[in-house]
Amino acid sequence: MTPRYRRQLSASSSSRPVLAATVGAALLLSLAACSGDAEGSDDSAPSGSAAAEGSAISAERCAQNEAAGTITYITGYQYQSSAGILEALAADSLGYFDALCLDVEIQPGTGDTAANAQLVAAGTAQVTSLGNDAEALKAVDGGIDVTGIATWGHVPIATLMTGTDITELTQLEGTILGHKGSLPAPLRAMLVEEGVDLDAIEQVEVGYDPTVLPRGQVQSLTGYKSNEPLLLAAMGEEVTEWNPEDYGISGSFGTIVANPAFADEHPTAVEDYLRATSKAFEYCETNGAECVGFAADVAESGYDEEHNLKIWETESALVTESTPEGSPLGFHDDALTTSEGEALIASGELDELPTVNDVFDPAFLTAIYDGTELVWPAP
Repeated sequence: MTPRYRRQLSASSSSRPVLAATVGAALLLSLAACSGDAEGSDDSAPSGSAAAEGSAISAERCAQNEAAGTITYITGYQYQSSAGILEALAADSLGYFDALCLDVEIQPGTGDTAANAQLVAAGTAQVTSLGNDAEALKAVDGGIDVTGIATWGHVPIATLMTGTDITELTQLEGTILGHKGSLPAPLRAMLVEEGVDLDAIEQVEVGYDPTVLPRGQVQSLTGYKSNEPLLLAAMGEEVTEWNPEDYGISGSFGTIVANPAFADEHPTAVEDYLRATSKAFEYCETNGAECVGFAADVAESGYDEEHNLKIWETESALVTESTPEGSPLGFHDDALTTSEGEALIASGELDELPTVNDVFDPAFLTAIYDGTELVWPAP
C-alpha cells in the first residue's frame, strides 16, 4: 500500500513553527500488504520492517481493521519530529500500518490543535495529537467530543528561559515576559509556587524568534524543552531553563485522541493504530536519524534534519524518563491528569474539572501490552 499525505489543512493559527517545510510530496514505498498468515516473509527486509517481523495477523482481525476504512491522522504540527508525530510517520514508512491491515492517511496540522480536536470530533479525522492532556480536558469542557487514548510524556514540555543572571524567579518582577499567546498553565503554576507576583510582570506576545531573549527585548521567554533552548544553544547563547516539574508541577505532552464513536465501532483498529505507532516509537528510539529521514522525505525542501533529530532525541528521552517502571509507554495516569487540570482551574482556563475517566480511555493501550511488553503482532 502506498502511504498518502495531504496538503495542509486550513486553520487559523499555528504554534511551534520550527520547520521551514510546509507540506511535502508523497513518499512512495513498496510495502507488503497484510495477510492472514506469516508465509512469504522477506528475510532480506530491513530489521525494523514489517516483513522481517513476520507480522501477519489473523484474517478475521484483518477484516475488522479493513472495515474501519481510512483512518485520517492529523499531526500536531506539520511533519515535525516530535513524540506524537514521528512515530506515526515511521509506522507508515516501516510498513507497520500495512502489517495490521490499517489504511492510515497522514495529514499535516498547522499547530492549531484545538482545530484538530474539532475535526476529530466531527469525524473529518479519526485521530490527532494534542499538545498535552490539558488540551484534551479543555476540548471536552468546551463541548468537543474526543477521547484520549495515549499520552507519551508525563512531564511538562513547557519551559521558561531567562538569562543566566536570574537566580531567583522573584527577580522577574518588574520585567517583561514573552509568550506565544498566553502563559502556559504549568509555568504559571511554577511562578505562583515560587511566590512571584504575576501582576508585577509585564506579559507580551512575541513571535517565534527566541533571540528576543538574548537581545534583551524580554527578560524571560516561554518555550518548549525540545525547541527554543536547543536553537539558542546552537547559536552559542547561554540561558537558564526553569522547569515546572522541578517545583512539583504536573504536566504532559504528546497526547493522542480519537473520535469516540469511531473507537467504539472499530476498537481493533484503534488498538492496532496504537500498536503500530508504539512499535515505531520503540524503533525510533534507537534509529532516530532514520526516522527523522522519513519525516524529511515527506516534507518539502528546507527540512532541518539536524534540529529535528535533536527534537526527537529530547522528547523521546523525556518520554522514557517520565514513564514509571512497570508502566507501558503511552500509559494514562488519572492522578497526574487531575493535577494538570487543577492547574488550569487555578489559571482560570477552566471553571471546573471534567471527569477524567470520561475524557480518557486507557483500554485501547492496555489491550496491546502484556505488562510493559508490546504484543506484536496483534493476536
